[in-house]
Amino acid sequence: MQYGFTTGSCSAAAAKAAAYMLLTGKEIEKITIQTPKGIPYEAELYSVERGESRVSCAVKKDSGDDPDITNGTLVFAEVEILSQEPDPAEAPGMNPDEVLQDDARVKIEGGTGVGIVTKPGLDQPVGNAAINRVPREMITGEVLDVCRLTDFAGDLLVTISVPEGEELAKQTFNPRLGIEGGISILGTSGVVEPMSSQALLDTIYVELRQKKAEGYPVAMVSPGNYGLEFMQRTYGYDLDQSVKCSNFIGDTLDMAVELGFERLLLTGHIGKLVKLSGGMMNTHSREGDCRMELLAAAAIRADTPVETVREILDCVTTEEAVKLLIRAGTEAETLAYVMERIRFYVERRTAGKLETACIMYANEFGELGRYGEVDEFLRLAKEHNI
Repeated sequence: MQYGFTTGSCSAAAAKAAAYMLLTGKEIEKITIQTPKGIPYEAELYSVERGESRVSCAVKKDSGDDPDITNGTLVFAEVEILSQEPDPAEAPGMNPDEVLQDDARVKIEGGTGVGIVTKPGLDQPVGNAAINRVPREMITGEVLDVCRLTDFAGDLLVTISVPEGEELAKQTFNPRLGIEGGISILGTSGVVEPMSSQALLDTIYVELRQKKAEGYPVAMVSPGNYGLEFMQRTYGYDLDQSVKCSNFIGDTLDMAVELGFERLLLTGHIGKLVKLSGGMMNTHSREGDCRMELLAAAAIRADTPVETVREILDCVTTEEAVKLLIRAGTEAETLAYVMERIRFYVERRTAGKLETACIMYANEFGELGRYGEVDEFLRLAKEHNI
């Protein structure tokens, strides 16, 4: 299976290339950036256009072996010189999109086909282009590298555009999330890991089988590395050592039973695991998105005021919903019920053939709930890894 590269990586590569051609006056056909995952990305450039104080170019999105609606789409970056030297008078009023470093400043905006955030609770504040934090950091870092290389100390404007983005966004959850007018520029690692269903299931099985063969006393399972820092900081456990089940929680439980594990610890973010409280064993958004409905139902069981329940149903993210529960003072009872239902469905799936435990957390609030012998399972896992 072949890696691909995110829209964030494409944006950063196009921005770096445009900045390089603008500030050096040279023509290039390819550019290389380093992704946060540590994998270099060499991108071919398309549609180079020059102006007196700006250069625009595009990078073609390569999703590798991942089925992705943006595969083959051109992601454009235009870099424009706003001033040859920074204006100190403007520095105190810089908005969050501007970065001051080595006297050069980079401002990032969204152009055609990049969505605008219209609801709270997402990665970017309302009114900003839907270019997430890590892609913004990548774009800024790559452009500032060019500024240092060329001794440029002025102000640059980077505009990211995806001409097909508005049409592509209709096939995503962006309209429901309150992102209007285009797609989001995403990616935390810069790399798209293959998500072919059967290939991924085969990988999960191989990893579990290896763990079993190596004598692991607990099958440690997580949808991904979301929450890696939290698990390390709170429990001293490296989430990288868990088997990544992606959205295939039910299939992974079946495999653990088949392979003869006696214990399994599932850890994950509320955004994924809350779906288990409704019996969803495949948590991909294509299979359904009932997060708010499930949280609202649990909130009703906890006697949460009906107005708060209505607000929960309008939330974009589960962390935003948790804030509302805290405000209402019913978060403990609501989340305890969610964990009770998760336990019910997980134990029904494993039919008593596997002792399970679970930790559910949120980035902002830490641990939200647990069931089972969590501390004992963590102790056994850490002892095995010493």
